[in-house]
Amino acid sequence: MPGKKAGILLAVLVLGFVFVTQSLYTVDQTEKAIVLQLGKPVGGVMLPGLHFKKPFVQNVLFFDSRVLEYDARPEEILTKDKKNMIVDNFTKYRIVDPLQYYRTVRNERGALARLDDIVYAQLRVALGGYTLIEVVAEKRGQIMHEVSARASELVKDYGIEIVDVRIKRTDLPTENERAIFGRMRAERERQAKQYRSEGREESAKIKSNADKDRALILAEAERESAMLQGQGDGQATAIYAKALNQSPEFYAFKRSMEAYEKSLMGNTRVILTPKSEFFKYLR
Repeated sequence: MPGKKAGILLAVLVLGFVFVTQSLYTVDQTEKAIVLQLGKPVGGVMLPGLHFKKPFVQNVLFFDSRVLEYDARPEEILTKDKKNMIVDNFTKYRIVDPLQYYRTVRNERGALARLDDIVYAQLRVALGGYTLIEVVAEKRGQIMHEVSARASELVKDYGIEIVDVRIKRTDLPTENERAIFGRMRAERERQAKQYRSEGREESAKIKSNADKDRALILAEAERESAMLQGQGDGQATAIYAKALNQSPEFYAFKRSMEAYEKSLMGNTRVILTPKSEFFKYLR
């Protein structure tokens, strides 16, 4: 009998534990929840805390109440100036009404499908009103603000709030990249040819100026050289004349010795009479 009572007590405890675990649930601070009974929502949105539900016939769905991020796949968009561009964007959103969220999109997959359609449509409309330069550099912030506001208004019916839409990257389609690269290359080659031509022209000017300066310097040097040489010859002549006046006989003797040295060098043969004036100082 005591064993039977212990078994019953154990069974009661197990059933009580199961009942409690099936009846009580906790919603985290970062979550909201709704209760489903046979697949249909009952009650309102459950806020963070400890809650009670009917065991076995009710279950709980939890939804993250923090800001979530959806990274969309890159899509091709046409700008106002008829330029194709590949836009890679992401969306930050928050589930503000889990009950409406569940009734309209059911789960994250359905929500992301709606976000993808709505955000892409708004991006296409917004970017279609601006040129490529405005999208890439000048008015991106303004465009993103417009897209965020319009898309957030459209997703309210799904219990979602869009916090922000941003473009991560903008690229050109492959064929456009090739065409732009070709134009850039042709432009750079044109500039290179222009720079080379200007460089050759400047080089010719520098060489011409250098040749002119060289000619002027050489002419001035030759002029100074001729002037100095003339002055030297004049001084030498004056010295020779002064020496000649002091001793004409010695000057004649020196000149004769120089003449002997130059005329009788090597195998030179000179036929003269002994009484020739040329041998005056040898006799």
